[in-house]
Amino acid sequence: MTAEAFIDDVREENATALSRLGSSKALYADTMGEMEREEVLEAAATAEHHAAETYADWAEDASDEVAEAFAATAEEERDHYETVVGELDDHDPGEVPAIQTYLRGLDGDVERLGGFLGRTLAAEKSKEQLTGFFVGDADPQTARLFREMGGDLDAQLERATDRLESVCGDNEDCWERAEEAASGAIQAAYEEYTERLEGMGVNPKPVC
Repeated sequence: MTAEAFIDDVREENATALSRLGSSKALYADTMGEMEREEVLEAAATAEHHAAETYADWAEDASDEVAEAFAATAEEERDHYETVVGELDDHDPGEVPAIQTYLRGLDGDVERLGGFLGRTLAAEKSKEQLTGFFVGDADPQTARLFREMGGDLDAQLERATDRLESVCGDNEDCWERAEEAASGAIQAAYEEYTERLEGMGVNPKPVC
């Protein structure tokens, strides 16, 4: 299994969920319908805060090579959090997102690397929507901040697949465990998206 093939498999397996997580309705769900600048920034900050906490915790008990990857990612997520909070007067992190609750229930390097990759693919969609929101809000400076944060996700994907290639090698069962965890992370985010929209009386499926 190559890194490219693994990412392609995860994307294909979760195509519907990723597509809908990349729609404008995802941001509507994240803010519980409050599509104003401050609420959007608060939702983004909450996501970054809890991601940083998850990866920092994982770095403490992973094997050396994998711990290094999680520690580097935790630092990036803290930087992202501080960047977003810099656009707010203050911020009190909200409840833990479903995807982070799922990730925190994973044990073992393989499952966590898979979950890490799944979260990164979901985060790509979120960053695209955040960038688009601020472009539409005639705020190019904030849009640029999120575009730059989105650029870090390429390095995170590479970090995840590099470690998986090292850990799994030619072990197909290992890759399957990682893929299951990656899909689980994406589906956790998608289920929360669906539940929030349905709770607000909004159809989670795109209108064609």
